[in-house]
Amino acid sequence: MKEGTSLWAIARGQRTRYSGAIVAMAITNVLMFGAPLIAKYAIDVVHERDLALGAPVLVAVTERVAATDPHLAYLVVSAVAGVAVTAVGGFFLFLRGLWTAMASEAICRRLREELFRRLHHLRAEFFDDADTGDLVQRCSSDVETVRVFLSADVVEIGRASLLVVTVLPILFWLNADLAWYSICLLPLLPVGAYVFFSRIKDLFEETDRSEGEMTAVLQENLTGIRVVRAFAQQERETQRFGRRIRAFRDNHTRLARLMGIYYGAADLLALGQLGIVLVAGALFILDGQITVGDLFAFLTVVGMVTWPIRTLGRVLTDTGKAVVALGRIDHILTTPEESSEATPSLPRARGGIRVDHLQFWYTEERPVLRDLSFEIAAGETVGLVGAPGSGKSSLIRVLLRLYPYQGGQVFLDDLEVRDVDRKWLRNQFGVVLQDPFLFSRSIEENLRVARPDARFEDLVEASRDAAVHNAISAFPDGYAAMVGERGVTLSGGQRQRVALARALVKDPPVLVLDDSLSAVDTGTERQILDALDRRRGRHTTIVVAHRLSTVAHTDRILVLDRGRLVQQGTHDTLARELGPYRRLCEIQGALEASIDADLQAAAGET
Repeated sequence: MKEGTSLWAIARGQRTRYSGAIVAMAITNVLMFGAPLIAKYAIDVVHERDLALGAPVLVAVTERVAATDPHLAYLVVSAVAGVAVTAVGGFFLFLRGLWTAMASEAICRRLREELFRRLHHLRAEFFDDADTGDLVQRCSSDVETVRVFLSADVVEIGRASLLVVTVLPILFWLNADLAWYSICLLPLLPVGAYVFFSRIKDLFEETDRSEGEMTAVLQENLTGIRVVRAFAQQERETQRFGRRIRAFRDNHTRLARLMGIYYGAADLLALGQLGIVLVAGALFILDGQITVGDLFAFLTVVGMVTWPIRTLGRVLTDTGKAVVALGRIDHILTTPEESSEATPSLPRARGGIRVDHLQFWYTEERPVLRDLSFEIAAGETVGLVGAPGSGKSSLIRVLLRLYPYQGGQVFLDDLEVRDVDRKWLRNQFGVVLQDPFLFSRSIEENLRVARPDARFEDLVEASRDAAVHNAISAFPDGYAAMVGERGVTLSGGQRQRVALARALVKDPPVLVLDDSLSAVDTGTERQILDALDRRRGRHTTIVVAHRLSTVAHTDRILVLDRGRLVQQGTHDTLARELGPYRRLCEIQGALEASIDADLQAAAGET
């Protein structure tokens, strides 16, 4: 939202509706004051048995009505007039509610859409420190807090202001002396509400934060419920959630206690004001300064004004919550998005990659990639190996521009990736991660994430190449089978193969397999590698792996160590050279020999 996140800014496009609601409310207020004035005249006419004390318009109507008792006729006419005025006021009250509801819902729908859109365009660094549950809280509960304020409290503030402006002339018109008694305590209500609000504003924020922490723990546990059960940590996590609940309860209780104190004091002031009017009005009647009808009008009008002003405490409370909620929403809306370079339309990339003296770190104190240089020809299949923490996954993130690099250059074909549009760049890559994410949708829908317009035959072909077609066909619903949240209904190997099929459906210039065959058995791995061999030259393929059998078939292997390129060559060449790759071969070879020996021994015993 380019205008910022102030209430005035988010109301853009709906300010006319709010203006109409305020006008409707003003008309309602005028008509509301008409009813007690009609009743005032009716009481005086009936009490004094004198039509001259009635309202001239109603007296004229009464004289035209044939009746044996004109005073009773005036009372009936007054009742009809009171009902009519109230009905018209109710209609404008309906318009006020309708327009404010339409405006607030439209604003919050746009706010939710903007938050959702922006979360998809924020920098990757933002999510490194963000809590998913807290972000959900900001996009749901905080927006709802703003909606409540916009639908009820914005117009309520206008209503209270208009009541004060409208009521004073009426009271002083009825009797100036009694009017002063009638408003002597009213200024204490808004002043007290303001002082109260300023004192507990920090508590609003603390309560909202504790609710966000509670939501975060709940979301985290629902996502990791199988891990919690696997380690029998239900009791511990329940206690952890209980601590968050108690923190929220304590903050909310403190807030409720303070609100109770405020409302108790405000009610005392409101009732005290009515008591002053009643006592002073009775004395004025005894002195003959006002009539019984005047006292009724005073009591009614003062009551109509006192209680709305009293609710300013609630309005200010909701205002405080809305201000805090807007601040939390503003944190998302004002966080810088990924840059978008205005580049001309570019054709499909060929897939050549060149990295020159690349420098990259997440924090300056801990460099990840150091003076890294290499080149991959279009259509070449390259393995990328190294110990954990050597920078393999970080290199993939740099290629995708998920994180900015601090030095050197990275080229896709002849284009420096910092100079091209991120969307175009990422469309040139098909990436399969070690821990792939699948949406809670059908298998077919998950495959179509890569290419929504793909033919069904393309989905089947990609699934065959990923060695997962037979597994999908075995499901009762086939490709229409639902995979559950994050793909939990599939095994780890099936999830990886579905994710691989999804990348193959995209048919990208560059295919990146980031240790994406770690959860499949060696037989399935061989099927997938054979399928990729048949596709050789169709993509530039980067295979990141710890298992050397996965990269042994590649055209070339790059070996990283602490962010530097220390070796490169074919599997056979590197296996004969002294260096990290040979040590990896020896370690994995010894491990596999040990496993085979154990299996043979176990078979001999049986």
